[in-house]
Formats: sequence, C-alpha cells, structure tokens
Amino acid sequence: MHVTTKQLAKHCALYSTPDAMRAGSQLITTTLPFLALCAAMYFSIDYSYWLTLALSVPTAGLVMRFFIIQHDCGHGSFFGSRRANDITGRLLSILTITPYAYWRRCHALHHASSSNLDRRGIGDVDTLTIEEYKALRPLRRLGYRIYRNPVFLIIIGGSLHFLLLQRFPLFMRQPAWEMWSSVILLDLTIIVVYGFLVSLLGWAQFSMLFGPVIVISACIGSWLFYVQHQFEDTYWARNNQWDRQTAALLGSSYYALPRVLQWFTGNIGLHHIHHLCSRIPNYRLQECLDAEPVLNTINRLTLAQSLKSARLALWDESRKKLVGFPATF
Repeated sequence: MHVTTKQLAKHCALYSTPDAMRAGSQLITTTLPFLALCAAMYFSIDYSYWLTLALSVPTAGLVMRFFIIQHDCGHGSFFGSRRANDITGRLLSILTITPYAYWRRCHALHHASSSNLDRRGIGDVDTLTIEEYKALRPLRRLGYRIYRNPVFLIIIGGSLHFLLLQRFPLFMRQPAWEMWSSVILLDLTIIVVYGFLVSLLGWAQFSMLFGPVIVISACIGSWLFYVQHQFEDTYWARNNQWDRQTAALLGSSYYALPRVLQWFTGNIGLHHIHHLCSRIPNYRLQECLDAEPVLNTINRLTLAQSLKSARLALWDESRKKLVGFPATF
C-alpha cells in the first residue's frame, strides 16, 4: 500500500462534517416512500397477500435505511447538533425497535475493540480461533456450529436479537441508568404505539403487515453486520499487536453493492471507511471513497463474493485467515 493507514485516516477526516440540508433531505426521501409503501401494503392485503409480501421487501429496506440514520445519530455524525442527533435517533428507535442509548454504548464498544482477539464479545459476531474450537467439549462444539450456521445466525438469530434480546439490557455497561432507561422507555413506547396499531387493525392484520417487515429488516441488518467483518482476509490480532486504525481499515469490508441496494443500506457497505472515521455521515461516505482510489481496492467484496463468507467460522491464527469448519473435528 503506497498510502499509509494514517494518511487514509487523515483523508477520511476531511469528510466528517455533517450537512443539515443533506441530512434533512435523507430523512424526507426515506420517510415519504416508507409511508407510501405502508399505505400500499394496507390496501393490498384484501386484494392479494402475495402483493403485500412483495411490498414488504422494499418497506423493510427503508426500515434498514432508518436504522443507518439512527446509527449515524449514535455516532454524532448525522447532524452537527448533538441534540438533533439524539432526538432523531430516539424517534427512529420506535421504527427500528432498537433502544438508542443502549445500542449507542454497545456499538461504541464494538468500534473500540473490533478485531481484537482479547476483547471479543461486545457488539460482534462470536468468533473462535481453531485452537479454541479444538479445546471445546463435543456439546459446546455442536452449539458453536449451530450458532455459526447462516440460517440460524442470520434468520433466526437476527429476528430474536431485534425482537426479544433488545428488550432487555443483558450486557450492562456504564452508565447503567442511561442504558436501563433507554431500553425501558422504548419498551413502554412500543407497547403504546404498536398497541394502538393492534387496536386499530387487530392482531391478525397487524402481524400480517408488520411481521414480514420486521423479520426481513432484521435479516438484512444481521447479514450486513456479519459480512462487514466476517470475510476470509479480515484482520484479527492479539491485544499487544492490535492497532485501532489498522483494525478499522483491514478488519472491515468494502461491500460493493449495486447502487439501489447501496441506497437502501445507507452506504454502510463502505464499512472500512466508516470504521476508520466513524464521524463521517453516511451521505458523505461515497464521496470520501471516490476521492481516494486506494480505498476502492481494500477488502472489496461483491454481492456474489460475499455469499462465500457464510461458510467461514474460525480464525486461523497461523495463516491469518477466517476459515470454515475442518472436516476432521
């Protein structure tokens, strides 16, 4: 690499200034299609539920886009004002069913420890080394294999995480009261808001309309989070060799999605840039990438290439690669 990691970090920092006009425009261009699709789903349910299900896919994509905006608010990057970020992030949490302050704290810990083999467990996908896996008892190996199965991890695990696990602050971090209050307040708000919708629509129609949207958006979010760090040539290091900027750049992928999918996912596929400078708002990530050709070549994954990552499960410390389960144990 002719350009050093520090030089790339310096380049990325140039794009960390929020733009209120672009932020407001992104909120509008996400909210209006979301409301229109919700209305279309409601009116389509009596005509054809297959059409309703088809409409739930782009609706879920917009929920994912709302999540990215909430994510930016948590980093303090969407608006220049912290108050505006916090208000927007908390309001969007009703749609994303993700407690804002609790998730913000856990996600900050993820950024602070990502790719550090000695600080695993917060905000990441559980990943064992080959030696750690070998040392497990058979039942624990089976449990890890089930956990790392793509169907369980992305579909079942993703839905359980967003629907159930985020209702309880299981991994407490200081300040504890802020974390608890974030979760409890959102849970109460969900009961009120979604309870009102249930009273209007009935349980059956509410579930038919919002169930698929929630499950699909949870699966999309889980897959994105998985593939952003789980790829063959990713980076992991022990604490004494770990470097934050190196881990940010080499331990995160550049997920080169088709333009329409990049729009729905709020450019979060440019994850190596995001980890290198988390203060860049999502609407400036592409221009940051375009201005430095080197960033376009680091850990680039196409949609087809990323599917191969689903088989990866163990970190090989000797080869510095993420590998699949060995056939012999």
